[in-house]
Amino acid sequence: MSRTRLPKAVYESELERLQVELVALQRWIVSSGARVVVIFEGRDAAGKGGAIKRIVQYLNPRTARVVALPQPSEREKGQWYFQRYLERLPAAGEIVLMDRSWYNRAGVERVMGYCTDEQYELFLRQVTVVERMLVDDGIILIKYWFSVSDKEQQRRFKARLRDPMRRWKLSDTDLQSITRWEDYSRAKDAMFDATDSEHAPWWTIESDDKRAARLNVISHLLSQIAYETEEPEPVRIPKRPPAEGYTRPPQESQRFVPDHAKTLRKAG
Repeated sequence: MSRTRLPKAVYESELERLQVELVALQRWIVSSGARVVVIFEGRDAAGKGGAIKRIVQYLNPRTARVVALPQPSEREKGQWYFQRYLERLPAAGEIVLMDRSWYNRAGVERVMGYCTDEQYELFLRQVTVVERMLVDDGIILIKYWFSVSDKEQQRRFKARLRDPMRRWKLSDTDLQSITRWEDYSRAKDAMFDATDSEHAPWWTIESDDKRAARLNVISHLLSQIAYETEEPEPVRIPKRPPAEGYTRPPQESQRFVPDHAKTLRKAG
């Protein structure tokens, strides 16, 4: 894999083009009533969140949702394992992007001992059946695995440690992914062996270069859905009629946020 990072100008130009296409894709999803689920899995710090952020950046949040579930509650622990994920599947005209998914059971839960061997084996038997049912019902299901090297993961963890805005991303589980690197590798290989099916295949994204990974996943996502580009309905912005019979209340009667930006302009 090339270690030369994609130039920023090239990245930003192509990202803009692809994001325009994503808007066209969403327009088709809404008008056609399609249901789309995109699963993002991979090692910690592999770049899943950044890719999702660029995908949804300009999409209408009413019909494009990101699902990133916390640890299950006590009630959810008593449910069928897939239940809390399936209730968040898209309705007609929606796309759902899962920042981690039911594959937690085959990854972190398996490696960290958060599930029993029996629960793990049951999951592997059921997941391909569940996904077959989703696809048979017409849901477009796409699964991505973000692959990052051990050296790059280590570098990103250190960067997070120094960044107060991303420090929250370093959990104890994240850090243990360093010392359990081979365990996670074995878990991922077993997961692929059991769940890389014809109806719901895994697609791997090399993500040491975040810019390239984002462009690659968006380009591939667009290629996986046979959407049609539809021109939006024409819109004419009307002229504003003159105000009649309305007097704006005096500014002194309202509370205004202090002009913090003004102090910066003066300082500059």
